Amino acid sequence: MSELIVNKNEHYLNLQAYCSGMVEGKNGKAIYEEYKDDIAFVTAAETVQLLDYLLQHYPFEAVKNTVGKLINIFYKSLKQHSWEKPGEDHFLSYLMLENRGVEKIINEMRVIVKALFSQSVNDENELAAKLLQLISDLKLYELHYIKKENILFPFIESTFSQHRCLQLMWSFHDDFRKTLKSLEELLKLEPLKKELLNTEFGRLFFVVLPIIFREEQIVYPVAYRAIPENAWKEMLVQAHETGWCYINPPKSEVDKTDKSFATGMTDLDTGALKRVQIIQLFENLPVDITFVDEDDTVRYFSGGKHRIFPRSNAIIGRKVQNCHPPESVHIVNQIVEAFRNGTRDEANFWINMKGKFIYIRYIALRSSSGEYIGTIEVSQDVTDIRALEGERRLLNWDE
Repeated sequence: MSELIVNKNEHYLNLQAYCSGMVEGKNGKAIYEEYKDDIAFVTAAETVQLLDYLLQHYPFEAVKNTVGKLINIFYKSLKQHSWEKPGEDHFLSYLMLENRGVEKIINEMRVIVKALFSQSVNDENELAAKLLQLISDLKLYELHYIKKENILFPFIESTFSQHRCLQLMWSFHDDFRKTLKSLEELLKLEPLKKELLNTEFGRLFFVVLPIIFREEQIVYPVAYRAIPENAWKEMLVQAHETGWCYINPPKSEVDKTDKSFATGMTDLDTGALKRVQIIQLFENLPVDITFVDEDDTVRYFSGGKHRIFPRSNAIIGRKVQNCHPPESVHIVNQIVEAFRNGTRDEANFWINMKGKFIYIRYIALRSSSGEYIGTIEVSQDVTDIRALEGERRLLNWDE
């Protein structure tokens, strides 16, 4: 993709100098005046390049704290660059329709928030209840972000190397998730803490709508030109399992024909199984499994029957570091490095998620000679297990 090759011409270098100055905290007005002629013609592809450059040369948080200002400055130029949008049955078209749906919810929410903070408001409880319902509706938008993180992002990463701006977008996704949780808790308090609510609603509005602009004016145009047509069809297939929000789901293109499995046996040292038996064994274990090889590349994940965390086939062949939000990548690297150098063999975590208690284990795999050959992540919903008491020694299928 020629647009994404860093073009060391004067125009690009001027944009690079402007962005660097903004991250470094230089006088914004002064450097804007110096580079305004170049800013007036910045493109989506150049914006991707520039963010990639910044993330390689400055701390992540410094870039994240500046990106909103940069995109605001680039807004007019980005908006005037129209791009040839895909047809109706395209993966990106459905994502954009989801955006139109969430915009309606945000607009409705803004009206009620304005009423809630009105000096003459009388029924705060009723307004709070309406906002809680809209927060519930907004939770569905998580499906939109999951499809981006687990389907679109891996295809972008495999197409071109200048994809570090996706780390920023994922981080803003997580801000959305945290803000929704905080708002839900605040709206249940009596009396309402309006100052805190005002802050959190501001964060929500300044996350959702800017992300939509960045999707549709930067990421989507660049990705649409870079990724081949057959890959977009594959994304639609993978999105079928994740699901859609605020739209009529596209017709599934999943191939439902029976697959023919080899009849040969695989020697597993303590036994031998057919390929179909191995697949079904992993599919029916009451855990969610992901395997990462010795090169930090995702090679396998178990099917949807006991899936806890979203997965799609697009993550196969993807570096495990790219499968996590930027804020937690250092933990992933710490675990993998400890496994690789032999100082640790296991790392355990447990979290509360959507009313369930989830136990997560990372286990190092080693060859018979002790050589590190990969890591398995095993996640399990242990809510019911934790609730067990006493004993059951007799078969009872009625409970």
